[in-house]
Amino acid sequence: MEKKQFKAESKKLLDLMINSIYTNKEIFLRELVSNASDAIDKLHYRSLTDKTVKVDVEDFAIDISIDKEKRTLTIADNGCGMTDKELETNLGTIAKSGTLAFKEENNPKDMDIIGQFGVGFYSAFMVSEHIQVISKAHDSEKAYMWESYGADGYSITEAKRDSNGTTIILTIKEDTEHDKFSDYLDTDKVRAIVKKYSDYIRYPIRMDVTERKLKEGSEDEYEDVTTNEIVNSMLPLWKKNKKEIKEEEYNNFYHNNFFDYADPLKTIHTSVEGLCSYNALLYIPEHAPYDFYSKDYEKGLQLYSNGVLIMDSCSDLLPDYFSFVKGLVDSSDLSLNISREMLQHDHQVRLIAKNIEKKIKKELEDMRDNDRDKYEKFYEAFGMQLKFSVYNEFGRDKEELKDLLLFYSSKQKKMVTLKEYCDNMVDKQEKIYYACGESNAKIELMPQIEQFKEKEYDVLYLTEYVDEFTVQALMEYNGKKFANISSEGLDLGDEENSKKIEKENKDNKDMLELMKATLNDDVHDVRFTSRLKKHPVCLTTEGPISIEMEKVMRAMPTEEKIKASAVLEINESHPIAEKLKKLYKKDKKELENYTKVLYAQARLIEGLPLDNPTEISNIVCDMMAK
Repeated sequence: MEKKQFKAESKKLLDLMINSIYTNKEIFLRELVSNASDAIDKLHYRSLTDKTVKVDVEDFAIDISIDKEKRTLTIADNGCGMTDKELETNLGTIAKSGTLAFKEENNPKDMDIIGQFGVGFYSAFMVSEHIQVISKAHDSEKAYMWESYGADGYSITEAKRDSNGTTIILTIKEDTEHDKFSDYLDTDKVRAIVKKYSDYIRYPIRMDVTERKLKEGSEDEYEDVTTNEIVNSMLPLWKKNKKEIKEEEYNNFYHNNFFDYADPLKTIHTSVEGLCSYNALLYIPEHAPYDFYSKDYEKGLQLYSNGVLIMDSCSDLLPDYFSFVKGLVDSSDLSLNISREMLQHDHQVRLIAKNIEKKIKKELEDMRDNDRDKYEKFYEAFGMQLKFSVYNEFGRDKEELKDLLLFYSSKQKKMVTLKEYCDNMVDKQEKIYYACGESNAKIELMPQIEQFKEKEYDVLYLTEYVDEFTVQALMEYNGKKFANISSEGLDLGDEENSKKIEKENKDNKDMLELMKATLNDDVHDVRFTSRLKKHPVCLTTEGPISIEMEKVMRAMPTEEKIKASAVLEINESHPIAEKLKKLYKKDKKELENYTKVLYAQARLIEGLPLDNPTEISNIVCDMMAK
């Protein structure tokens, strides 16, 4: 028996191919099953184009068998088979693909040919010490065996096979400290691998499955019963006609494949043909998984090539802001033998990803406009992700996402889009006003809100820590800028009133300076304001850092504590204003005590802690005792 050397590189290339292209060893079975499916496809195609080729389509099948004693795993098909020359060409040259050559020669448009790189077969050496390929071409009387122990070379000899097709016999390696190769001699394990990667191969994949069953007529005696079982589903749900699929089927597929107890909020089943053809079955979940907002969460869609699983979680198919979407993509334009590294640079994947992004956004917009209750349910679960993505990467994706955002409207008493807010603005309103707080109820009680209600201006209530960062990243919407109602200088009074306040602050400059000095560095300024109606005092801020943003920063586990530039504003029409003026003239020490109490009151209104609660308590008690 003459031993031949591989025509491509030798052991180095074979080792490099096995170790770099495939990230997990079980992939070998996917490759061999796909090759078997291709072989049947070729014979089926020939029968359609050559009347002399007679086949019974119902007989096509792939058989997998295990012999634990001999440590062999066998994959057999009844496809086109190979001659000795084809064995030499296809298996004697690493990276030579008979399937690709067939496709280029025949260009069968109506067939999905899976394998194209030609390296898939050699992945079997990851788990095998010895491989035998016995094949008989459909139009040949002779069968041949290709045999190899690895990179040292191979041999081709005559063999016996009763009918056309190919049988691959793998002698599985012995277990090592790091690898349990015996798993590939376990029926349940092999069946699970077939289900995982090749469940939607179009031909039956048969295995002898042995199960322990109760003997007929016995109550306590069991026996091993072996049956020849078809282990694959064959027809993928996503390749069926949408009109023939019931919602229950979609939901059951979702439960079984993505392990969610709840039905999805939305199912997206789409088929695209063109520069890149693919089928996609996508789901928008009803709720976020427990680890969704953690670093452990892994986004991505299952990626198939003609029903064969390439990757269980392809992150390149989804943008981060749609990372909540579950589902799969199946494309005939993708090569089966593809690694994560190669996938990152695959033009077809990028094309599919862009289309999927547009489709998801369109479906969400449709839900927003035509099924608001369902959209608000979605937004409750995943709105945080959308808002985070608006300001992430310096607002790179804000234009894509701004119309998917919802905020509570003080005037409309419901969640609204930014467009709905702007459409409902009164004529004189020039900005999009917002207020930040722990809840809608607490924002309603803010002193600053009174003047906006009086003028019938709408205010967006921001109650999540990410909200203000989001609107600051947006900066404006349709030409209207965002404005925090607690920002310094945001007074809606008329010009006459503004001049009155300006004079009041000028006339009491010394008193206000004393009050500011009393509070040390806690405030940037103390001034009178007309923005308040009933409340005596409030805190506003200067600059980009608001009170709410300060709270968020303080909660972060960092040594740097960013502080808002706070301004203590006093209602010039409240009786407390006159009281302060009298104290400045008669009892400056008491004015200092009043100043501390007013500042403490303003902080409490904002939900901020007191740095000196004991001192404030003592001052209040002294005032009450007088």
